[in-house]
Amino acid sequence: MDRLSNTVRPYAWGSTTAIPALLGTAPTGEPQAEMWMGAHPGAPSRVTRPAKDITTTTPPTATTPPTELPLTEVIAADPEGELGAATVARFGPRLPFLLKLLAAGAPLSLQVHPDLDQARRGYADEEARGVPIDAPHRTYKDTNHKPELICALTPFDGLCGFRGPGEAADAMEALGVDSLKPYVDLLRAHPEEAALREVLTAILGADPAEMAETVAEAAAAAERLGGAHAPYARIAHHYPGDPGVLAAMLLNHVRLQPGEALFLGAGVPHAYLDGLGVEIMANSDNVLRCGLTPKHIDIPELLSIVRFEATEPGVLRPEASPSGEERYETPADEFALSRYTLASGAAPAELTAPTPQILLCTAGTVRVGELDLTPGQSVYVPAAEAVEAAGPGTLFRATVAA
Repeated sequence: MDRLSNTVRPYAWGSTTAIPALLGTAPTGEPQAEMWMGAHPGAPSRVTRPAKDITTTTPPTATTPPTELPLTEVIAADPEGELGAATVARFGPRLPFLLKLLAAGAPLSLQVHPDLDQARRGYADEEARGVPIDAPHRTYKDTNHKPELICALTPFDGLCGFRGPGEAADAMEALGVDSLKPYVDLLRAHPEEAALREVLTAILGADPAEMAETVAEAAAAAERLGGAHAPYARIAHHYPGDPGVLAAMLLNHVRLQPGEALFLGAGVPHAYLDGLGVEIMANSDNVLRCGLTPKHIDIPELLSIVRFEATEPGVLRPEASPSGEERYETPADEFALSRYTLASGAAPAELTAPTPQILLCTAGTVRVGELDLTPGQSVYVPAAEAVEAAGPGTLFRATVAA
């Protein structure tokens, strides 16, 4: 078992206070958007291993000090020992999930993720066309899909999936903006899939100058109306003139309470707006954006993978088990997320598993093996290593789905 040293990503949309408040540290004044826990090559967690446990060309001596290594290198040196033979057989010699603390102080980009077949096809196509992997117009960074789950630690606002065309038309019409009337008419004149597709296509393909004026009028009206329109005024404040403000009005607005979660599968447009949560996802960088961003928007590819159907945002609540584990059930193969609320003086929770685990404390003080974890601290547990946890505190467990 290894205590993790993790990187905090300073994306512009990040809260300046939420992660420091959880960690009990002073804010720096800079945004702290995501703390990554895992073996993503972009910012792998680091572990300190005794010299005898490190595979090197120079044999360690008794006086060789412990060495801090990226978790990527630790896993690469012994994939089956770290991940278990079954995990390597299913996903290859890499940790298949990434765990995060996510703190949104402003809306993230409106985005959608491909399914596995789309990711493989898109990656192969861009490779064949010679599009550099770091090109700003590159769409597919790898061959994997990116299902994800966000679990709220504080009240958490987001957008998730299309609402019914009639409901979206009512929301736009209430703003009283003349230039929105064509979108309202389209939403009411066509069947669900065609209506949503045509309106999103029209919004993203509109003349930028005309769109900026429409968004400004819509934002002012949303601010006057307040209530259900207030989120769109706030989005427009952060992204003035962005067509994603209108695209956001096509989606369900959802507010999670602490402990509630959302699962985002392939083809579902979504954006996180505000709040602190624990996020877990398949280890991939494949994101297609459809607004609220200065980054490249690949409209044809986006339209080919979006699921144009109205859906209810399925809010997940953990399912309790006799062991005390509260599990968030999803269809993802790469990850499973659960929560333990550990009472003072209670028997330790048995967490040994045949798969690799990351354990994250979010409240109280949790003793994991010989290590004490306070909020925001985490450990990596290799496959099959014996581990117990005791409170009082709250512990999130990330592992590979059975």
